[in-house]
Amino acid sequence: MNRYLRIACLTAAMVPLAYPLDSLVHAADAGGKTAAGVRNHGGDEIILQGFHWNVVRTAPSHWYNTLKDKAPTIAADGFTSIWMPVPWRDFSSWSDASNGTSGGGEGYFWHDFNKNGRYGSDAQLKSAANALNNAGVKVVYDIVPNHMNRSYPNKEINLPAGQGLWRNDCADNANGPNGCDDGDRFIGGDADLNTAHAQNYLMFRDELKNLKNNYGAQGFRFDFVRGYAGERVDAWMKDAHDSGYCVGELWKSPGEYPPSDWRRNASWQEIIKDWSDRGQCSVFDFALKERMQNGSISDWRNGLNGNPDVRWRETAVTFVDNHDTGYSPGPNGGQHHWALPDSLRKQAYAYILTTPGTPVVYWSDMYDWGLDGLIRQLMQIRKTAGVKAASAITFHSGFSGLVASISGSSQTLVLALNSNLANPNQVAAGSFTQALNSDNGQIRVWRTGSAGGTTVAVNFRCDNGVTQWGDSVYAVGNSADLGNWSAANAVRLTDTTAYPTWKGTLQLPANQTLEWKCIIRNEANPSQVKQWQPGANNRVTTAAGVTTSGRF
Repeated sequence: MNRYLRIACLTAAMVPLAYPLDSLVHAADAGGKTAAGVRNHGGDEIILQGFHWNVVRTAPSHWYNTLKDKAPTIAADGFTSIWMPVPWRDFSSWSDASNGTSGGGEGYFWHDFNKNGRYGSDAQLKSAANALNNAGVKVVYDIVPNHMNRSYPNKEINLPAGQGLWRNDCADNANGPNGCDDGDRFIGGDADLNTAHAQNYLMFRDELKNLKNNYGAQGFRFDFVRGYAGERVDAWMKDAHDSGYCVGELWKSPGEYPPSDWRRNASWQEIIKDWSDRGQCSVFDFALKERMQNGSISDWRNGLNGNPDVRWRETAVTFVDNHDTGYSPGPNGGQHHWALPDSLRKQAYAYILTTPGTPVVYWSDMYDWGLDGLIRQLMQIRKTAGVKAASAITFHSGFSGLVASISGSSQTLVLALNSNLANPNQVAAGSFTQALNSDNGQIRVWRTGSAGGTTVAVNFRCDNGVTQWGDSVYAVGNSADLGNWSAANAVRLTDTTAYPTWKGTLQLPANQTLEWKCIIRNEANPSQVKQWQPGANNRVTTAAGVTTSGRF
C-alpha cells in the first residue's frame, strides 16, 4: 500500500508567477535564518538523503554503521548536511509488507521513540551522528508527527482513545482543547495523531529536544506536513531548536484541495510557499518536481527555485528523486511512486546543483547507480561559484532546451541543457570558461573567473598513497581549481581501484601550466595535512587526456 493516499493525479499544470524582480539581498543571520525568518541555515547547504527505502532490507540493523563508516567520504564529496531516516522504532507489518515495498521498519509507521530499530541500535545511531557531525556534516532527522502504529503490541507509548489524542476521536478543525489539527487525515485517521492536543504537542517537543541534546540533531525534516499546521512546526522549532535547520514535505497538488479552498486554483509554488511562510521552514520544491515529471526541460524554470522573487527561491529545497518518489536498490525497486525517467536524471542534477534553492542528492543516485562522478563535479562547480539558495537566476529565451545564467558570490554560471546555445556571451557578459561538457553536449556549464578558453579532462595520479582509516589522498596546487594551495579546498582523488595509487580526472582550463602536489588529509579535519608529497612540485600543462603524477 502506498504511504500516501493519493486523492488525485499529480499532474496539475504549473502556473508561472509574475513577480517584479526583487533586488534585495537577504543575508542569513547568525541563527541561520533568512531575513523573513525561514530556517534555511544561510542557504549554502548541499544535502545528502542518507538512506533509501530498502536499506532496512538490504542492510538490516547495520545502516547506522554504514553511515558512520562513510562519514569522511560524505564530507569529502562536498555534502554539508545529511537527511537521516526516522530514528524511532518501527517493526510494523502492513498488508503488503511481504512484497518489500512498504510497512516494515522504514520508520514511517513507528510505534515509540525507542532508537533500537531496523536501521541499527541506539548506540550505533549516536556513534553515526557523532561521526557525521565531527566530519562537518550536519545531522537532520526525519520526523513523523502525523501517524504511528497505534495497534502494535508492547510499545512504550500508549495513548488512550476517546480523549482527542487521535484524529478519529474528534471533528476536524473543531474548537476547544480537543480540537484536531488542520490538514488531511492519514488514511482513515485511526493511526493519525492529533498534534493540536497539548499532550501530543509536548511529547514531540520533548523528543525534538532529546534528539538535539543527545543524538546530535542540527535540524529536522518534517514528514507529511499536509496533515498538520505549519504554525505547529514553527512552534516546535522555537521550543526545541530555533537555530536549527528545517524543511517540510508538502506533496499535494492543487487539484487535491476542495473547491472552497483558495489553493484549489493556486499554483504549486503558491501552495508550498504558503506552508513555508506559516512553518518558517524551507520546503521541498514539488513545483519543480511536477515540472520535471510533466513538462519539458524549458518548463523547469517554473519551480519555486526559479521564481524571480528571492524570498521564494531561498525557501526552495530542490530534488530529483527520494525514497518515496524514486526507485531503490532491493526488493521490487522500493516505492517509486513518481520516479523521474533515467533519460532526464543527469540533466536534472545539473539543474538543481547549479541553480538557486537548497539541493538534495538521493543516496542511490550518488552511491549505488554511478552518478557520483557527475554529481561531485557539479557540487564543486556550485561551491566554487558561490551559488546559494537565494542566488539570482535569469532564464534566456530564443534557444532550444533550457538556458539560464546564475549569479554566484564568486562567479557567474551559464547553464545550457539540451540547448543549441553556441556561446555563453550570447546571454551574459564576461570572460567564460567551459566548466562542464557532458552527455554529448546536452549538459554544458560555463563560468567566469577562470582562464579563458575551453576546458579539458586532465588525469591526476598519486602513487604510494598509503592511508589509515579516515584519510584520503588529494591534489592541491596553484589554481582555484586545485584549491590555491589550501588543504581545506584541495580536490579528492576518488579512484582507488589500484590502491595505494589514487587517481582522479579533473576538468580544467586548457593550456594552463600548473604546479601541484599530492597530500594525505584527514577527513575529520580538512585543514590538517598528515603528509605532503616530498620534493619539488609536480608540473603539468593542461591538455585533453594528459596524465600528471606525483609520489609519496
